[in-house]
Amino acid sequence: MIEGVIYTPAGSARNFLEKGLWIDLTVGEALRRTAARVPNRIAFASEEGELSFRQLDERSERLGAALLDLGAQPGERAMFQMGTVLDTVVALSACYKAGIIPVCSVPQYREVEIGQLARLSGATLYFVQADFGSFDLVGFARGMQEKVPSLKHLIVARGRTDDQKRLIQSISLEAARRQLSQVKLTPEDCFVFQLSGGSTGVPKIIPRFHGEYLAHCDSWNRMHGMDEGSVAIWSLPIVHNAGQIFGYMGAIHWGRTTVLTSRIDIAHILDMIAKYRVTNAMSIGPIAPQLLAYRDLAKHDLSSLRYFVAFSRADAIEAHLGVKAANLYGITEGLVLISHPDDPPRARHLTQGRPGYTAEEIRILKAGTEEEVGPGEVGELCFRGPSSLRGYYNAPAQTREALTAQGFVRTGDLAKAHRIEGRLYYSFEGRLKDNINRGGEKFGTEEVENFIRQHPAVADVAVVAMPDEMLIERACAYVVPRPGMQPPDVGSLGGFLNSKGLAKFKFPERIEVVNAFPVTRVGKLDKAQLRKAIAEKLAREKNAAA
Repeated sequence: MIEGVIYTPAGSARNFLEKGLWIDLTVGEALRRTAARVPNRIAFASEEGELSFRQLDERSERLGAALLDLGAQPGERAMFQMGTVLDTVVALSACYKAGIIPVCSVPQYREVEIGQLARLSGATLYFVQADFGSFDLVGFARGMQEKVPSLKHLIVARGRTDDQKRLIQSISLEAARRQLSQVKLTPEDCFVFQLSGGSTGVPKIIPRFHGEYLAHCDSWNRMHGMDEGSVAIWSLPIVHNAGQIFGYMGAIHWGRTTVLTSRIDIAHILDMIAKYRVTNAMSIGPIAPQLLAYRDLAKHDLSSLRYFVAFSRADAIEAHLGVKAANLYGITEGLVLISHPDDPPRARHLTQGRPGYTAEEIRILKAGTEEEVGPGEVGELCFRGPSSLRGYYNAPAQTREALTAQGFVRTGDLAKAHRIEGRLYYSFEGRLKDNINRGGEKFGTEEVENFIRQHPAVADVAVVAMPDEMLIERACAYVVPRPGMQPPDVGSLGGFLNSKGLAKFKFPERIEVVNAFPVTRVGKLDKAQLRKAIAEKLAREKNAAA
């Protein structure tokens, strides 16, 4: 038991297991079982080669045991700044088997994010990919170790000194299996710390559990129309919730193949689809918009592709590819919506879909209340089910804000229910929470505003989401300059934020200079009006350029 984690009550857990709403396995057991059944099948493929299930199982056994030999203990946490490569899959699998809890951290994070997460999670291990881009991640990680003393163990992969490879080679497979057999895990144990995209700069950690997560992923993969013979492709961080659900779990539990690409390059992604006969693709960021803009589809063999899902514009994707497509919705607190390939086009194209779990309960509530809206009305999307949030890690106040009196999770997103051919589907209608989804990376505006207010030329600032065809949303900063001072432009503001240690993807990409902000009738900042204003301005600019 990890202090600060809220576990499912034992009676409820037994009920979920008995009803098949959780799977009676740990993630490590699922991988071992699949490796014994289909040892030579490709588990993960990438530009650099392939990993069979046997290879993944054996390497992760040896690495997991070696981590324990370092002095790490089951229940300790590990930061991850690694890209979408085979070494990341091995490292994650090793942690799952050893009972070490990966923290969803990505290579793009900098001092602010890594410092907050490492301190909040109490992480003791730190995995870093040495060859990720031009930024010196290894030097950065060593600097963070000095700032956060709990980060005792730095494991560098793919560098001149490859710690991950050295650790794997430090122990035999037989010895590793003996050592890991002493690690006692159950389906009710926590196996990963995912993150919530909240409105403030303080991260909220979401503990997820072996049995519930395997079942959650299983149901969602079935909603994709996938089976053991399917092949998936994934190009965004594999440690993300979406990457784990779609890319990782379906492979290790079902024995199907996942293709990883370490960069978002449409021609390359399409070539990998052809090479590995990919059947199912997914985009939660810029892949779908870039694909829609790509005009050389005829150069690629996409005859294997059966289904493509993205956050929006499924109708355009389907017309462009000639492949069935659907919109989706996901929140790390435990709800994912999607339509099955056999669902009607109206559902696939005009809504974000339906839950994969039959046991998932969804309510749409009037904002700020626990009262349900009327049929066809817009309200806050709330849910409760076998995989829904029980509580944020070490955050009782935030947990109370997130849950209704009956235990429904408030998503902060607006939705509307649609009955189509006898089934309920749900469409995304906007946000109540003040955050931004830039290419699948969600972040709060309050954190960015607090840093911008430190700029000497800024009297006040309001950061809002502006729509973007490629990345879903980007950040726009409305700036009130100090009297007599020149407000910063995008470049100089970015340099200032970089000096503060903020991740680059959070930087505003447009600045609007104003004398004052609009306010509501009760005198509060009216961000809805600012979002509307920038969306309308962008539309006018686009029309003028056409």
